[in-house]
Amino acid sequence: MVTIPTVTLNDGATFPELGLGTYNLRGDDGTAAIVSAIENGYRLLDTAVNYENETEVGEAVRRSGIRDELVITTKVPGREHGYKETIQSAHGSLERLGLDRIDLYLIHWPNPSVNRYVETFQAMIDLRAEGLVTSVGVSNFTEAMLTRLIDETGVTPAVNQVELHPYFPQDALRAFHAAHGIRTESWSPLARRSELLTEQVIADVASAHGVTPTQAVLRWHTQLGSTPIPKSATPARQVENADVFGFTLTDAEVTAISALERGRLWDGDPDTHEEM
Repeated sequence: MVTIPTVTLNDGATFPELGLGTYNLRGDDGTAAIVSAIENGYRLLDTAVNYENETEVGEAVRRSGIRDELVITTKVPGREHGYKETIQSAHGSLERLGLDRIDLYLIHWPNPSVNRYVETFQAMIDLRAEGLVTSVGVSNFTEAMLTRLIDETGVTPAVNQVELHPYFPQDALRAFHAAHGIRTESWSPLARRSELLTEQVIADVASAHGVTPTQAVLRWHTQLGSTPIPKSATPARQVENADVFGFTLTDAEVTAISALERGRLWDGDPDTHEEM
């Protein structure tokens, strides 16, 4: 079993430096994959209402027998933005998960044309006060959106989960996060459906450390101060993905990987992209 280090969020909660993405892990096979990840050392599990697998995640948590060691993340979908709607959404998630609290509750997308993310975040803050949520955060938020949340609610999100990989390292946003004590979390950390893992610079870095290209990229994330959440249903791959804390990239290697930057790979600009 791999031991994954942790950091402390701005609200005092403990947060792993690497977690498991669960998108498309559904049914009995999905539950088994999540159980395997927990057995292999994962303590952060990332789900969402829109992933339609909160039930499977909750079942895996129960089978693990170590609920209090785990950090369970879920997210408010766009169609449930609004104060009352978010309260209802949270209770729905808790019921599907079969848990008495959500460890990290995120706004999945800001959906600026709807313009209800501030009241949604306020509802999440109140859920935290009730003890139903431990930490509150967001996903896919820009600097301007984060600033508005902080200014209008007085609460700084603990986490912002964003598209982040060597093709899109998000330097400015990460700097903003660091200045405000917000933990960066990386979705699609391996730039799925791209040629990232065949890039020569990554092959060279991996070879220099005797690791795989996947491990080199995930280590790059952790050294940037971001928590990647790679998804895998394969036990051996889960172990490979998590086993990235026994070597350290040089500053030059981190810079070389970051130099692959080319921008977003998908239509995910938070100012225009919206999901319900």
